Amino acid sequence: MNDVTLLGRLTRDPEVRYTPSQKVVTTFTMAVDRPFTGQNGQKETDFIPVVLWGKTAEVAGNSLAKGHRILVKGRIQVRTYDNKQGQKQWVTEVVGNMIEFIERKSDSANRSQGYGQQPGYGQYQGNPQQPTYPPQQQGYGQGPNSYPATQAAPPATPQYQQQDAFSHIGTEVPFDEEVPF
Repeated sequence: MNDVTLLGRLTRDPEVRYTPSQKVVTTFTMAVDRPFTGQNGQKETDFIPVVLWGKTAEVAGNSLAKGHRILVKGRIQVRTYDNKQGQKQWVTEVVGNMIEFIERKSDSANRSQGYGQQPGYGQYQGNPQQPTYPPQQQGYGQGPNSYPATQAAPPATPQYQQQDAFSHIGTEVPFDEEVPF
């Protein structure tokens, strides 16, 4: 399975181009911190090239800028081409199919100065006019894709009056959207 999820910041503004067949493509580089420190105790960072196509590329090109923190989901692609000197060059990049806007650089600066703006300002996967939200459990969620409850929500305090000590296992748990990250 070739599945990649990256969380990082853009190192430069996205570059938007059009192919000869008028397909839009956006490229940028993300700085992604490694989950460990190096031998000297310093954080290490990878700089990963990302390519987006279609509507996702349009939205990224119109909305992102250097320093924005985003989440990209996609796949790793390795390709080759011949450079101007006729030598074969190998390129490894992430081809993204979904982006989520996590934080603008200005939001980070405001929060560090005590202005307290919540991170997270959107997600795109499809229609650029309307953000999509991942499907939630029945009766939970918010946004245009939330689902109405089709059955009554479980009681706030479970009733464990049965004789079997394990009868409550597998009951529905209320969804809390206030989960800290």
